[in-house]
Amino acid sequence: MPLIVDTDIGGDPDDAIAIAVAAGRPELALVITSDEHGGRRARLARHLLDLLGRSDVPVVAGIDLGNDKYWAAEGLVPQEVPNQPEDILAAVRKVMATTDGKVRWLGIGPMSNLATVVAEIPDATARLIVTQMGGGLNYRHADRAEHNIRLDVAAARKVLHAGLRTWIVPSDVTFNPANEITSSSPEYELLAESGSAGLLICSHLDQWFANFHPGTMQHDAMALAQAVGRSFLRTSRVGVELDEIGRMTPGECQVSLTRSVDYVVFRLWLMERLTEVLAHS
Repeated sequence: MPLIVDTDIGGDPDDAIAIAVAAGRPELALVITSDEHGGRRARLARHLLDLLGRSDVPVVAGIDLGNDKYWAAEGLVPQEVPNQPEDILAAVRKVMATTDGKVRWLGIGPMSNLATVVAEIPDATARLIVTQMGGGLNYRHADRAEHNIRLDVAAARKVLHAGLRTWIVPSDVTFNPANEITSSSPEYELLAESGSAGLLICSHLDQWFANFHPGTMQHDAMALAQAVGRSFLRTSRVGVELDEIGRMTPGECQVSLTRSVDYVVFRLWLMERLTEVLAHS
């Protein structure tokens, strides 16, 4: 089943770590950037994939929401890395044309691109199997929505009501101390001792730690694990809705919601996958 990753890489480095793990999977077929930052996210994704030996995977610069906060990849992409194409629909159609079956969509950023795809490609709703990181019935900030939903609430509501087969990995399970990488974590040490791809991610982490937060929760690698069916995540079918500012509440839209995770097993899986992909970069 081809895999499309929709990412806002360049902010919190959990996106870059998730993409590195995804690069080790032969079914990775396309990377689209969400919440674009003047094409910078797409260029970073292109550079990272090239360093990981996945120049075969196209990168497309997606919808720019005008958000310039939390950039943590300053100066990490060589000038010779070109701007990436911007035709989201053509790229998605090309992936869908490679199979008569389903296509897996992993959303680890705002849902602007997915809302556009669902609106413009007639069979997308029937053929896409979506795993989205975001939301949470018990989000830690009662006065606002989770980041990925908050940046484009209208798109998130369109996706939720589109009738897609949807798995949601919420902040309820991803915000956990057991899910955090810091400069003393074994994953950081692995990246620092690896080749050019590992050093790129390590430099990205260093900028995040210095400018924003001393750790990074692995929201997006956990969403990837859910998308590829790892058994250490447990889900249940629930009805949800988004209120006017994007906060998730009980409702009528049926989704499979990740409710619990074996964090120890997840971190072992993450370390194993990073070790494997970095060894071949």
